[in-house]
This record gives sequence, structure tokens and C-alpha cells, in this order.
Amino acid sequence: MPRLLLLNKPFDVLTQFSPDSEGRATLKDFVDVPGVYPAGRLDRDSEGLLLLTNDGALQARIADPRHKLAKTYWVQVEGTPTEEQLRQLREGVQLKDGPTLPAQACALEPPALWERNPPVRFRQSIPTAWLELTIREGRNRQVRRMTAAVGLPTLRLVRMRIGPWSLEGLAPGEWREVPTTLA
Repeated sequence: MPRLLLLNKPFDVLTQFSPDSEGRATLKDFVDVPGVYPAGRLDRDSEGLLLLTNDGALQARIADPRHKLAKTYWVQVEGTPTEEQLRQLREGVQLKDGPTLPAQACALEPPALWERNPPVRFRQSIPTAWLELTIREGRNRQVRRMTAAVGLPTLRLVRMRIGPWSLEGLAPGEWREVPTTLA
């Protein structure tokens, strides 16, 4: 029977079920459901929504860039974004592996999120701000590379939504099962 789990992946957790040779935390430390695997990636230093499924066709549909499922991130950046920097993100940014598709980008009031462990390192002389960024592709470390390209290095990255699925109501390390239908 097809299953789909929404997991709030904590910071510093590897997106794999196999044991880590360095003893770092993996998905196995949080999800004890046999036969599910990640539909897409979320870097060890990123937090938030990760979809897990036992359905190969659903996994492919979620992860395949051709389907262009929107992914929304809350991004804490170093610096104060200007309208010009937001415009660059909205129009697409030139990266080493080519231009990105246009993103939805806006400033965000500091959200009420859980504390990160370990906390983000701040530099006292440099302000930080939050952005909401929605992209429709999934290159390696894309959001971090996009914000850096416009002069706003990422300090904290939390994926809030993938397509119709949201992180809402899940604390770090918690998961819930949802219907497998993809709108």
C-alpha cells in the first residue's frame, strides 16, 4: 500500500537511512517505518519538510524537476535585503551551472520557529533578515547559492512547503502520514 510521510528533518541530520560511518544522526533515528525513502534531498545543514514514500512512481513525480513542484523556504540571511537583491532573485540568478528559473522572493518578518541546535552563529556588526523564497527546481544547494550570488549569505534554511504539503504542526523530528494523492 502506498505511503507518504511528512517529516520535519532537524538540523545536522543526514537524509539517509543507512548508518553513517561518522556516527551522525540519520533518518533512521526519527522514522521507524520500513520501506520508505526520501523523495528528494535536504542537506544536513538544512531543516524542515522532507517527504518519505514507499511508492517509486510518487517519489519520481515529487523529485523530478520536470514536474516543477514549488518548494518554499524560509531563509535567514546575513545582511538586509534590498529591493534590487529581491528583484534579482525574482528574475533568476546566474550560478556556475547556469541561470536559475525565476523565484518568488519577499522579505519575511522573523518567524516563530523552534530554536536550532546548535544555534546560528551571528556576527554582531552585521544584521540578519528573513526571506521567503519559492523555487521550482532543485539543484544542489540552490537556495544557498542563490542568496550568496546576490550578496546575502544564508545562515539558516528551513523548507516549509513542497507542492501541496506543508510542515505546519510538526516539531523537529516529528512526522505524520498523509494521503498519497498529488494534486
